[in-house]
Amino acid sequence: MSHMVEVRRDEYVLIMQLNRPQARNAINQEIAQQLAAALDELDADPSLRLGVLTGAGGHFCSGMDLKEFAATGKRPYVGDRGLAGLCERPPAKPLIAAVEGYALAGGCELVLACDLVVAARDARFGLPEVKRGLVPGSGGMLRLPARIPYHMAMEAVLTGDLYEAERWHALGLVNRLVEPGQALAAAVQLAHQVAVNGPLAVRAAKAMITQSRNWRPEDMFDLQRPRIAHVFASEDAREGARAFAEKRAPVWQGK
Repeated sequence: MSHMVEVRRDEYVLIMQLNRPQARNAINQEIAQQLAAALDELDADPSLRLGVLTGAGGHFCSGMDLKEFAATGKRPYVGDRGLAGLCERPPAKPLIAAVEGYALAGGCELVLACDLVVAARDARFGLPEVKRGLVPGSGGMLRLPARIPYHMAMEAVLTGDLYEAERWHALGLVNRLVEPGQALAAAVQLAHQVAVNGPLAVRAAKAMITQSRNWRPEDMFDLQRPRIAHVFASEDAREGARAFAEKRAPVWQGK
């Protein structure tokens, strides 16, 4: 099998690069299978603390391979992970999107499935499925309205228009804007800012933020309490306190 997802490590960070530049990294079944395997590695390996997802050839991802879809009628899904092995079941560990060029359709939905987004100033985002008689069914219609105002999300989905990274940054969908060609480096730098923190705490914090969005105010602390108790009882919590008192960097064990 060809390497359509290049995977490498940078200390605690797993970098996953979609590697089909001749098709602007359009998602086919090979990419989906290989990305799912990389995400499994990210969650399973205790030495890894978070991941970075990017694309080769100056573009992030142009979405599902429509030529393959037209020929087979099959979408590049992997089990319960959904499109590209990511959209319906993101990893438990944080994932950062590093976006250059186009992030369109399913490619835009990959970005929405990530926890943080670094984008080049000239990057373009969009959900143009309606222009092809389709709908953004891998998170675009579900995640986008939870991130930006209702009317803006409706406009993006119903028109299928493209938006510049500056606009998405203004709407709060992009964390950091960088110069063209610098998205991956900036995303890795951001990843290392996260990776120096307690891995157990980071993973629990991501879980709480993603799970609690629709909790009722009267229930939220009762629901949170059992989900974070293990963090306060952990060896990492004690190590963090000792390191603070001793004015040194903590040595995390992830337990």
